[in-house]
Amino acid sequence: MARLFGTDGVRGIAGTELTAQMCFDIGRAAAMVLTEGCADKPRILIGRDTRISGDMIEAALTAGFCSVGAIAIPVGIIPTPALAWLTREYQADASAMISASHNPMEYNGIKLFNKDGYKLDDALEDRIEAIVRGTLHTIDLPSGAGLGTVSRMKHAADDYVSYILTTIDTRLDGIRAAVDCANGAAFHTAPAALKKLGVSLTVINDTPDGLNINDHCGSTHMEGIRKLTIESGADVGLAFDGDADRLLAVDELGNIVNGDQIMAICGTYLKSRDKLRKNTIVATIMSNLGLFQMGEREGIEVKKTKVGDRYVLERMLADGYSLGGEQSGHVIFLEHNTTGDGLITALQLLSVMHHTGKPLSELAKVMTVLPQVTVNVPVENERKYAYIDDAEIMAAIHQVERLFEDTGRVLIRPSGTEAMIRIMIEGQDLPLMEEQANRLAKIMEHNLQLK
Repeated sequence: MARLFGTDGVRGIAGTELTAQMCFDIGRAAAMVLTEGCADKPRILIGRDTRISGDMIEAALTAGFCSVGAIAIPVGIIPTPALAWLTREYQADASAMISASHNPMEYNGIKLFNKDGYKLDDALEDRIEAIVRGTLHTIDLPSGAGLGTVSRMKHAADDYVSYILTTIDTRLDGIRAAVDCANGAAFHTAPAALKKLGVSLTVINDTPDGLNINDHCGSTHMEGIRKLTIESGADVGLAFDGDADRLLAVDELGNIVNGDQIMAICGTYLKSRDKLRKNTIVATIMSNLGLFQMGEREGIEVKKTKVGDRYVLERMLADGYSLGGEQSGHVIFLEHNTTGDGLITALQLLSVMHHTGKPLSELAKVMTVLPQVTVNVPVENERKYAYIDDAEIMAAIHQVERLFEDTGRVLIRPSGTEAMIRIMIEGQDLPLMEEQANRLAKIMEHNLQLK
């Protein structure tokens, strides 16, 4: 049986895979596990992005929380990192974010945070899953006065924006920015914060209707923000994903500046001001080789973890680092928040531009991006690791690894959030990389009988 939790919470197609019953069960189990030892009725915040299915899942989670005596506190549409911050700010006992991040509208998910605003480790998720799958029917439930209640919070987004303004030490007057809100959770908070800091804005995809989140917009579809940045004469383009925990940027020439490059820009700037803890950046195995080459040149150690910002965060906390993230735009500035925060990332990047007076295209030269090719192979969730036991697939993988062992690298990775296997090849010969990645994909599709 496939694990309920992936690398970023529970996720699936809302209504069929992620059903109301499942959300109710997760809410009940999570409330029990995350609020153990609370003397009074525990308080659990609930945030959501703009998906139409958010209403159904919020209702189910609320019922689950209340059924075991917790107080459910819906805070409305809000970015995932805002909820992480609010959990600490409001001294809640836990929180749940309803979002499928960058995935299409029909998907949704549940991300859980503990009282300190951190995503759960595998052990806690396993405890919740065990209750959902096996022991819910044996739980003694409260009744009467023991049941939980609902207490709605109306000003959470504004409180988060007020906090965000304190995370940089300068105003940003004079900077012109194009912004793509992905018709998601950033549609209010990002323009509000940037305007308050003096940024001149041109904004697109800030009119969510429940159906258009991530629909050919945001950080997974960069064509629109690249075009807008050039046409509007902006100094920078900023693209969020659906729940605003990711940010990708565009320089004034229309070139994409990804998460690795943002970490390189901000990391070298922080190091120059003695603010990069232990002169270290934490990245993942998917990060571009150019980031590691930058680190060697600039005297910055770049540590490597499994894919997933939760694993980046675990390493940062364990070893006392302040900056880490992923190529996809999850960047964690641990001084300011406990998870990847697209708006904090945007402000940190704009702050470097302001303090140095350099255009983003020049700042991005601190890192040379080596070519990468990624091919996604669709696969049923329970079959994502089946390739390991296929002799022909593994022989083909080893052959490609030998081909690129001196000039690049090959990475095969089952996605933690989507039903697919990712094939990534990095090196210098782009046509050869594309050829070999597509060859591997065809072998996988044939042998795993995918459509």
